[in-house]
Amino acid sequence: MLNNKVAIVTGSCGGIGRAIVKTLVAEGAKVIAADLNQQQVEALQSSYNGEVKGVAVDVTNYADQERMIQSAIDEFGTVDIVINNAGIGSAKPLIDHDPETDFDAVTNVNQRGVYYGIVAAGKTFKRLNKGGVIINTASVYGQMASEMTFIYNVSKAAVDMMTKCAALEFAPLGVRVVAVAPGRVDTPLLRKYEELGLWEHIRKEQMRNDFTQPEEIASVFAFLASDQANCINGTTIAADDGFLSFKYPLLSN
Repeated sequence: MLNNKVAIVTGSCGGIGRAIVKTLVAEGAKVIAADLNQQQVEALQSSYNGEVKGVAVDVTNYADQERMIQSAIDEFGTVDIVINNAGIGSAKPLIDHDPETDFDAVTNVNQRGVYYGIVAAGKTFKRLNKGGVIINTASVYGQMASEMTFIYNVSKAAVDMMTKCAALEFAPLGVRVVAVAPGRVDTPLLRKYEELGLWEHIRKEQMRNDFTQPEEIASVFAFLASDQANCINGTTIAADDGFLSFKYPLLSN
């Protein structure tokens, strides 16, 4: 499905990121696996046989993102797919926020990092005079209100709108821009709910009464990155097992 394609994945050492890298390689792509920690990306690279190049990147630094994209061209000759997956979150009641510190930490990664990735990718595709695909990691939280995740929700809502606007402006360049909104995925980021005693509750908030696995989300990214998804543009795909479609049942089995 992705033979001879070159992809970049930020946040590649997280649960969903690792699964995306693995799935893209299985589909025939070469991958730049980008994350903040040099040792982690090198370890990830070592688990593949030349299909993956690990690159340490701070997504909140635009020059870093430019260097990341250039590394794909230097290593594999081109770039076809840019996946802006890096993201962080925290659980804290809004009334307890410190406005001087709480807002910037999440916003810089989730919102500024995606913005930088979109701009850097678009400029590169234009310079190379070729089409491409940009896929952003959104969230179901970008489409709903929830307690203790104010800044995360706002940042992911921004990802939805950046996806729409970028798709419109980049369409004449032959560049598609889409997003994936995962629901409850069994990743380290979600494990914070164990400490809050909410693990079993959130597990049942999907129609299968269980968490989605990272590999299931990765397969959605791989499809959207492929030519088979050419008619999908400017939209956010909910990969949420129905999370956004129903209220938690009053009568549980």
